Amino acid sequence: MPDLLTILLPYEFSWIAVLFFGSTSLLYARGQRVLARSGDPLPVWRSVLFWLGLSLAYAVMHTRFDYYAQFMFFIHRIQHLALHHVAAILLMGSNPWKALAAGFPEGAVKSAIARALQSGWVQWPYRVIQFPPLAAFLFAGLIFFWLTPDIHFRAMLSQPLYLLMNWSMFIDGLLFWWLILDPRSPVKSGTLGFGKRILLIWVATVPQLALGAYIVGAPDILFDIYEICGRAWPIAPIDDQVLGGLFTWIPPAMMGVLIMVVVLRRLLHQSASDDEQRRTEQFMGK
Repeated sequence: MPDLLTILLPYEFSWIAVLFFGSTSLLYARGQRVLARSGDPLPVWRSVLFWLGLSLAYAVMHTRFDYYAQFMFFIHRIQHLALHHVAAILLMGSNPWKALAAGFPEGAVKSAIARALQSGWVQWPYRVIQFPPLAAFLFAGLIFFWLTPDIHFRAMLSQPLYLLMNWSMFIDGLLFWWLILDPRSPVKSGTLGFGKRILLIWVATVPQLALGAYIVGAPDILFDIYEICGRAWPIAPIDDQVLGGLFTWIPPAMMGVLIMVVVLRRLLHQSASDDEQRRTEQFMGK
């Protein structure tokens, strides 16, 4: 069994991972301190969600876990489940933008970045990617794309393609779940309505469930790359594939239902608030 240091060290070192996770951690930690000193501390639960999500994404991408993900199909599916769903949901549920902005040092660089983010060159592509039908298509489509046997074979043999696969899943998960978990009121800010968010989860999740069921029930081995390169553990190939299919099928369905409940609760709360405001306005009008 590998020792603790071996488990925590990356299987294949990546500067992209170091720069992303390192800079994000530093910005958020500094932002926490800045906001606390200004008398506007972050709620503890938001910080907990953020650090859990960031730690999970790092663990599955840049520790020994990544080795097992490259040599066991079901571990690979757990890796993508963590990146595309669990870590992305935790991070976007924490609404980290205020802390990240506060953590960036004041100056010309911060002002230039803020202007760039508000420019049409950034806003227009972002709105296109976050157009709900396209967002749902990309969310489900990336799973199908990277699990196409020929493409999966190439991605597992090429380090650049392998990194592109993992990062695309993580970034797409962040984009999709922010669209769903954006805490701003649709009435006041023009964000996606809560009912449409529930529908979007359903539209994006059902195809993935069908794919997971197909993998579980497939009579033949679909991903022979793990036969060629060998498996990390002595497990029957069909059992590895069935487990991978189950992780593509069951946990995403459960998380989709959970987030639907969260959004539904916000919808009911918003409706109650709107009704109370309407009654107040009617009373004041009288």
